[in-house]
Amino acid sequence: MGVARTLNAAVHTVRREAFIDSAQRLMQAKGYEQMSIQDVLDELGASRGAFYHYFDSKQALLEAVIDRMVDAGLGAVEPIVDDPGLPATEKLQKVFRGIGQWKTDRKGLVMSLIEVWLSDHNAIVREKLRRTTVERMVPLLSRIVEQGVEEGTFIVSSPTETARVLVMLLQGFQDGATELFVARQKRLISYEDVKRRMATFAEAFDRVLGVAVGQMGFADEAILREWFG
Repeated sequence: MGVARTLNAAVHTVRREAFIDSAQRLMQAKGYEQMSIQDVLDELGASRGAFYHYFDSKQALLEAVIDRMVDAGLGAVEPIVDDPGLPATEKLQKVFRGIGQWKTDRKGLVMSLIEVWLSDHNAIVREKLRRTTVERMVPLLSRIVEQGVEEGTFIVSSPTETARVLVMLLQGFQDGATELFVARQKRLISYEDVKRRMATFAEAFDRVLGVAVGQMGFADEAILREWFG
């Protein structure tokens, strides 16, 4: 009985991953709103029953795609947090730039998610992603902030609560970046306007950590140009 159950769990994982892979490809190719469950089924040669065995809706499939992106994006920067040779300031810079680079390397997929992000009927997905991001990022960042306090670089009263504030700031930064991206696509604002808005967030990060304004330098010029230039 145990062997059969283990085997079923393995098959379940493989099939579920295949649906997520397909959705990710289709979202990148045609956009989430344009993608249908039938498109996914056609690509995989799967039945509707098989789909509903794993997901109860198209939105649940979207959540699985986003969860995987969060896992992969944070997985890409975890080695930076674990690196014993890096000072805290450098770790924080590399983590934020690393996340920015990870998104830039998957620009097509991220752009398809911007459309989703701005849609009112995906508010529940947005809220779930916010919570997931807080749960996953706060422990990572609090380790860096704690290290910075020990090194005498960061002046904060609570590393964990400071990490929570940083994650909320980061979420505000991402919301702002999405709005700026859309406005820039419509030529409503200049690249200099974008840089000014980004600099304000960078200044807020510095003040929260108790470092001199401009010390951390989170914004990466190459990444900014890639998205807003």
